[in-house]
Amino acid sequence: MFLLCHYGALSLILTCPPTVRQPPTIIKQSLKEHVVDPRDNMVVECEAKGTPHPIFSWRRNGKYFNVAKDPQASMRRRSGTLDIYAWTDPGAYEGEYQCVATNEYGTAYSNKINLHISKATLWPREVLEPVTVSVGLPLVLDCSPPPGPPKPEIYWMSKFMLPIKQDRRVSMGVNGDLYFSHVYVNDSATDYCCNARFPYKNIIQQKMPITVRVLTTRMVSEAAPTFLSPAGRSSFQTVLQGEELLLECIAAGVPTPVITWTKDGDELDTTNIKVKNYNKLLQIPKVSFEDAGEYTCTATNKIGYLEHTITVQIKAAPFWLEKPSNLVLAPEENARLVCRSDGIPRPSIRWFINGDSIEGKHNASLVPNRQVSGDTITFHSVTVANTGVYQCNASNQYGYLFANAYINVLHAKPRILRPRTALVKVIEGSRAWLDCRYFGSPVPDLSWSKYGLGNLEGNRFKVHSNGTLQIRGTRMDDQGTYLCTVSNVAGRDENQVKLEVKESTKILKRPDNMRVLRGTDVRLECKAEHDPTLTITTTWMKNKQFLIISWRLSLDDSTLVITNVNRRDEGNYTCIIKTEIDKTTVSARLVVMDRPDPPTNLKLSDSFERSVRLSWTPGDSNHSPIKEYLVQYDDDDWLPYNWRNLSTYPGNLNSVILQLSPFIIYEFRVIAINDIGMSKPSRSSANFQTGGAPPDTIPKNIKGVGTWRNNMEISWEALNNREWNGPHLKYLVWWKRRDSREEWKNATTWWCKYYIYDTDIFTPYEIKVQAVNDFGLGPESPVIIGYSGEDPPSAPRFFRIQQRHLDTIWVDWDTPAEPNGIITRYILKYQTVNATREEELRVEEFTPNTTSFAVRRYDRYTRYRFTIAAQTRIGVGEWYTEESPHYTTEGETPQVNHNTQLQQVDLSTQGWVIGVMCAVALFVLILLVVCFIKRSRGGKYRVRDKKEVTLEPVDDKDQEGSFDYREDETKVRRGQTTVHTMMKWTESDDSLFNENGSFIGQYTGHKKRDDRDPEFRESKSQEALSPMSPIYSCA
Repeated sequence: MFLLCHYGALSLILTCPPTVRQPPTIIKQSLKEHVVDPRDNMVVECEAKGTPHPIFSWRRNGKYFNVAKDPQASMRRRSGTLDIYAWTDPGAYEGEYQCVATNEYGTAYSNKINLHISKATLWPREVLEPVTVSVGLPLVLDCSPPPGPPKPEIYWMSKFMLPIKQDRRVSMGVNGDLYFSHVYVNDSATDYCCNARFPYKNIIQQKMPITVRVLTTRMVSEAAPTFLSPAGRSSFQTVLQGEELLLECIAAGVPTPVITWTKDGDELDTTNIKVKNYNKLLQIPKVSFEDAGEYTCTATNKIGYLEHTITVQIKAAPFWLEKPSNLVLAPEENARLVCRSDGIPRPSIRWFINGDSIEGKHNASLVPNRQVSGDTITFHSVTVANTGVYQCNASNQYGYLFANAYINVLHAKPRILRPRTALVKVIEGSRAWLDCRYFGSPVPDLSWSKYGLGNLEGNRFKVHSNGTLQIRGTRMDDQGTYLCTVSNVAGRDENQVKLEVKESTKILKRPDNMRVLRGTDVRLECKAEHDPTLTITTTWMKNKQFLIISWRLSLDDSTLVITNVNRRDEGNYTCIIKTEIDKTTVSARLVVMDRPDPPTNLKLSDSFERSVRLSWTPGDSNHSPIKEYLVQYDDDDWLPYNWRNLSTYPGNLNSVILQLSPFIIYEFRVIAINDIGMSKPSRSSANFQTGGAPPDTIPKNIKGVGTWRNNMEISWEALNNREWNGPHLKYLVWWKRRDSREEWKNATTWWCKYYIYDTDIFTPYEIKVQAVNDFGLGPESPVIIGYSGEDPPSAPRFFRIQQRHLDTIWVDWDTPAEPNGIITRYILKYQTVNATREEELRVEEFTPNTTSFAVRRYDRYTRYRFTIAAQTRIGVGEWYTEESPHYTTEGETPQVNHNTQLQQVDLSTQGWVIGVMCAVALFVLILLVVCFIKRSRGGKYRVRDKKEVTLEPVDDKDQEGSFDYREDETKVRRGQTTVHTMMKWTESDDSLFNENGSFIGQYTGHKKRDDRDPEFRESKSQEALSPMSPIYSCA
């Protein structure tokens, strides 16, 4: 490897051979601020060259770092690069590192490298309180991302990692916060998440979701602009030269303010400035001193405007004006080392030699031939003692510069360096360059001759300082052998170079300029003649870019063939015919007739309520006449670039009248069409708003649905902004009960829903809705029927239990007397009562049109307790409970008390109760006789509605949903029937009995009777005094 040596006395730069002694030079090092990932091997780079090869060491935090004794660190072979593994406690290796490269001729130092461990700090797992804000007010959602290093990239997303849509109203600031100029109702959400992506670790940290609740208790009122960031009317910002400058202005207001910028009172020059984030952010990637000044941002809406001035001051860390260079000197030569820099404020200069301050033990009094003067060191009559590495440090409060430069004083005989050039080939008439790189100290004398005769200098020959001989306008007689000679007081060296002159390459057939139709095939011919001793190659370029041969682009010898050309094939094609020493080029232009260019300069004029004139400048037809123009429009602020076709016009027009809708903000673009196809769209026109008118559209999809038992929600589809026809669109809602003589009631709302309260349960209403704006009322919608809210239903009207077979019990029921809505299903629960083994509660669900069910019994003595209820969309209604009677023969259907739930025990197998049962039978017979006597006298007796004694099945149900059937004396008494009650049953109508004598109850619900009811109190008192109570208690 050869190195460059600077000769101070003669201002020469020669190539130094690697065998020449040299002090060390740092050639590679890590950045001053070096961030590493502790999960990987942490590498701090340091490479140096020198002869002999340097020895490396490290300093950490200003002290010697013994790498050999650290089990988690090592240096690479023949390198100073430091590898830190940091299996434990990587943070302990953060700090300031400096590499030292030393050989016997000096010591070089690297920059001070600040090693930082990449950190992806987690946000605290805190519960964030919901943010509540009224509609129309501004809002700022705090992010406060972890600091790093490195600085993370911030994104706002939902918890499903979908980005939060940003626009002029909603945008993210430089600090990561999310700003709302004003909030809408649909800004309410529970998952606003700030995400931080750390590039070194390539991971994303997510902050706990923020819940935003938007209150609609107030109307949205227009408001003048106010600044959310920065605060106040003015601010101050300092930035370093070459760094990135970000200026931000975010404003609140209704409507959303528009941001504009000026600098020092003049219009902003955006040549080197990027305007981002909907004009809220100015970015200058690399700031210069010319960027200093006063930047004023103005926030404007139709209510007013507000200004904020940011004063930008530019400072500068030190930067190089002249960096010191390595010098190779012969003894007794004079030289200078210059370290010239600048900055704001101006940097101070300090000099070091081999890492030690030059003002210390190496001061001028000890080295009399060296003089230090600010940024320059001057050497007079240098000696070997001046050899060493000199360091220059230029620093101010914003940073520092650090450079190494060595002085190498040596005495060396001249030599011509390898590789030595043996043969040079050139084209006749061109320039020839014969190289002769050499080295020596002092600087050797150089001379060139042909065949060793004379000295070549002047006329067509020129010898350069690096030893190269230049021959201008070579001729055939210049061929031959040339001799390069170098010499100084220490010796002499020489080298021979042979020169050959060749004929130039000439083009015989050049490609023609062509105009073709898109889709055709093209042949571009290119032929040449050349020196017979040379080999040629042919390549093609298009618009100065080399062509890649593909299925459409192919070579036929040296002819380029393009198949199925298109507009992208148009351009300048260059044929390059090249030999090893020369090349010849010829070019031709290919023109493709294609689709036209887009129109330009769109202008609007002659505006009316429903029309405007649009004019434009036609674009290039690309050699195919324009047949027509297609005008498109965009009128949706929420979905930008949602273009729709408006109309087409003949190709000879460039000004047309457009028919539009009222009170819409339009922008237009135009597309030109010819035989080849459609052009790209033109740039959009300026925004244009038509005049207002009453709405023309009827609200669609009107519905009336109850959301609670005593209300009804009237809803409809909102008119889109193209259907408003004017400002302040509202809706006029009308309603009244169906088939009633009451007057229509109405209300006005901004929203697409309206609630009616204090309604009857599941009552039909007539509903109609019409739109209204500041210009008047729109047409009324057709009347539709809606229903108020549902409620849980009452119990089924009746529940009947029958035995159709010995092993089957058949149950059926009727619909509820008060459905209170649309019945969605029936729920039937049943469980054995007297089985010897326990059985789990069974639950069956039925569709609304199913009202019967069959249960298979284990044996003829098995009895069941049934509980049934209906359900609407709101929930499950009242439960009704009944037990099956004691069937012993097939087809037997005894009378059953359908209004009373009995707790019974099968005692028919126990002889001690036979007498009791006989007494009961006798009593029942007496009741029947009394009933027939009453009937024979013509008496009519009504059935008391809903006089059943509540069995309160809920009280018998435990928390797990199972029933407790233990023979609790209190519960048995509560479920017994009094004589008085039985008399009331016998006095009821015959219709309560079917053909085989079974009892059918008519029920409207299982309701508890109030103790304040006198009949209920009388029944209770008679029950307590009834002589049958002890009998049933014993049973």
